[in-house]
Order: sequence, then structure tokens, then C-alpha cells
Amino acid sequence: MKYGEEHNLEVLFTREQIQARVAQLGEAITRDYRGAGELILVAVLRGSVYFAVDLSRCLEIPFILDFMGISSYGGVSASHGIVRITKDLDSNIAHKNVLLLEDIVDTGLTLNYLRRNLKTRNPASLRICTFLDMPARRIVNIPVDYCGFTLPDLYVVGYGLDHHERYRNLEVVAALK
Repeated sequence: MKYGEEHNLEVLFTREQIQARVAQLGEAITRDYRGAGELILVAVLRGSVYFAVDLSRCLEIPFILDFMGISSYGGVSASHGIVRITKDLDSNIAHKNVLLLEDIVDTGLTLNYLRRNLKTRNPASLRICTFLDMPARRIVNIPVDYCGFTLPDLYVVGYGLDHHERYRNLEVVAALK
């Protein structure tokens, strides 16, 4: 771990565990989308970038990788449900299979907004793949099609997840105590 124990972190998932699980997700997605037509991966900036890159390397099917930037936290550590698109898609997703990639699904408020927004663009299909799922915090029921790991209600950092823009580059997922 790059930051060491002085930052009071408890490792939940090691680099090896993360790599193994992402590879499994890649196999499942490859199997499900093989021959299904054009796939567009939509990674939600910034937290899902590490996950999106690693997952895309595990896919054995053609795809387009695009990004959406959103702001939903406004500098605080709990989502208040207000979402603003800061970077929209470059790709037209009409009549294409879309796989929305998230770093973490907790309350579901942000993801619910994104799902509604993307559905108005008439994709052939729209599924969700999240690295981490925290159903204990769910306010809005969101169907998650692919999930890396399920967690209880913890504040986690690493592998793209941050605390005030710090810790994203940890190769592990750790609980911030």
C-alpha cells in the first residue's frame, strides 16, 4: 500500500483479489455480449476509470469506450441526489448495447439519474456493471447486472475511490477508519 498505516486504512480487497474478480467480470460480459452487436462501455468519471481500464482489457469482444462526467457530491461525503453532467458522451448510443460502468453503487440516486438520462437516448439495451455495491445504503432500487464486490456500509477508498481526491491510486480497496 502506498500510503502506509499512518493513514488508518484497513485493507478489504488486495490487488490480487481485485484482478481476479475483474477478470471474472470480463469473462461474464464477454460471454453475454458475444455476437450481440455493438457494445459501448460508458465509464462514469472519475472513480470508475481504474475499473473501466482493467475491465476493458479483460474483454474479448469489440467495444467502444466512452465517458460521462458527473458531479453529485458537491464536496461533501454523502450524496444528496443532485446530479450535474460535467462531461457528456461523445458516442451516439441509439440502438446500441450500453454497459454503464460505475465504481460504487450506494444510495442509487446518481445511478438512477444516469439510467433515466441514458434511456432517453434509445439504446438497444442498458445494463449496469459496478465494481462495488453497497445495498445497505440504497435509497433507490437500482438493478445491478454485474457486480465486483458487495460491501456493508463502509467508507472505502482506493482503486479509483477517493476521500477529498486522495487515495484513488491505491491498488487495494480499504476502509477509511
